[in-house]
Amino acid sequence: MTISVLAGLFVFVLCAVTAAGYALVLRPARIESTQPTLPASLSFDQGELSTTQAALVDLLRMIGEMVPVRGGQEEVRQQLSAAGYRWPSAAAIFLGIKAASALLFGVSFAWLSMLQSGEVGGVLLSGMAGLGLGFLLPDRVLRALATSRSTRLRQALPAALDLMVLAIEAGQGLDAAILDTSRGLRATHPDLASEFTQLHLELRTTTTRVEALKNFASRGRDSELRKFANLLIDTDRFGTSLGPALKTHARYLRIRFRQKAQETARKIGIKLIFPVFFLIFPSVILVTLGPAVMQLMGSLNSMFGI
Repeated sequence: MTISVLAGLFVFVLCAVTAAGYALVLRPARIESTQPTLPASLSFDQGELSTTQAALVDLLRMIGEMVPVRGGQEEVRQQLSAAGYRWPSAAAIFLGIKAASALLFGVSFAWLSMLQSGEVGGVLLSGMAGLGLGFLLPDRVLRALATSRSTRLRQALPAALDLMVLAIEAGQGLDAAILDTSRGLRATHPDLASEFTQLHLELRTTTTRVEALKNFASRGRDSELRKFANLLIDTDRFGTSLGPALKTHARYLRIRFRQKAQETARKIGIKLIFPVFFLIFPSVILVTLGPAVMQLMGSLNSMFGI
């Protein structure tokens, strides 16, 4: 019996290690190539979609191209870039989604108001409210997506710094270290891998290194990414050693994240005061004092003959 248990445990551990090695090492190594691959946000192709989806995307793009935007589509492109959507037609598609959402909510609110009251004024007011809600809702969703992506980029930055330190200490240049870092993060942190891939592609073009790093910081819209870009710019400008600077910055980031987690944990006690006082405490009082109050009321009623 003992030998069977040990053999089963050995087989289970062997299968688990084999599966983990294939998922984390062998499979990412097979998809790597000598040339950098475009991120998914840059290689959007309607050929990858079905016929219905491609027709819907074309319809939304045509609607978005007819929507007037104050100051052009540059601000919309920046917001979409922060959320990770950088297709050439992303701005037009997003404006088409806003127009379709406004029309859908406006018609729905007007129809519900017509079913309930039937008054013309109420129907028009409900339709206008639905139009405004539907037009503003995609902006809120896009802002939430950009904030979530910025958080993922910030959390993946220490691991990226460690990979860059290993590449630089192995004798590689900054451009090659950025490319190897993007390949190493492709399986675990695809968002930051996409940013590093685009940074490498910009470095290979006529764009200067300072301009490429500034574009990298502006796309992320995060303070830690800006600090990282400024660190690379300063080391390139003054000719200082990049490896120790990256090690120090990675240590600083981990200490900062640890302190942020400790601060959040210490705030939990204060945040629990309100639900405990307004929800749990009245329930406890009701359960503990309720029977005693009922018995007291019964005794008083029998005493005074009520």
